[in-house]
Amino acid sequence: MHYLQHNEKFPPVSDTDEHGLLAIGGELSIPRLIYAYNHGIFPWYDASQPLLWWSPDPRMVLFPKNLKVSKSMKQLLRKEKFKVTFNKDFRAVIEACADIRREGQHGTWITQEMIDCFGDLHELNIAHSVEVWEDDNLVGGLYGIYLEDKKVFCGESMFTRASNASKYGFITLVRKLKKEGVKLIDCQVYTQHLESLGAEEISRDEFLSYLESPA
Repeated sequence: MHYLQHNEKFPPVSDTDEHGLLAIGGELSIPRLIYAYNHGIFPWYDASQPLLWWSPDPRMVLFPKNLKVSKSMKQLLRKEKFKVTFNKDFRAVIEACADIRREGQHGTWITQEMIDCFGDLHELNIAHSVEVWEDDNLVGGLYGIYLEDKKVFCGESMFTRASNASKYGFITLVRKLKKEGVKLIDCQVYTQHLESLGAEEISRDEFLSYLESPA
């Protein structure tokens, strides 16, 4: 396993272990995060762990054209059950994602340092948020890194406080990104929920090919 020193470059992603763990340590800085996402690497750890960097193989992605929308979700969208905004309250979204307790997890991987760094990325128009509202209440949302020059969106986390709210926001985002010519949405690792929305696993090499050159 590679232990990064301050400002040390990442090793090749081919050096990951069988779980996709690439390196430990280094610093959570804006330049490192920008480099990481542009090279298929992302941080994922909790407050009890050192900084962990991942690049799994295979990679879970969603091609916008393959988005699956259930009949029940189509009805909610037609009825405009929720209001969806973009980048209206990034901080509220990432803090809500950090607060949500998830099955099988004893803590959050979205540490205060992560919140602050991604907030800085939002100020640079790199980290984007989706807010889902019911009346004036924030009931769902998600955030991620938008590599606009490569037409790739890297989804990070979502939350919901009302049934179907996060899914409603995700579908709305995918439709928006499709209109903007986004080629794929990085979902990082497999979940049954993502598969139900049309996401699939591809090889890391295929995923990285989308990051090699601007669209």
